[in-house]
Amino acid sequence: MLAIILMMALGVLVATAVAVYVAYPHRGERLPVVPQLGDAMRKGVDALPTLEDADSRR
Repeated sequence: MLAIILMMALGVLVATAVAVYVAYPHRGERLPVVPQLGDAMRKGVDALPTLEDADSRR
């Protein structure tokens, strides 16, 4: 039972982090309450490799 509760809590935390990222740093805005978290999210995303769109290369 404890494992189920922990996994559900982890799922809620991940979903919240994705929602916060999409709502603010992805659009180039700062987080209103904790701007340091938005800066950390932006640095993490900038460090990840991205795939280039095939249509944009032409």
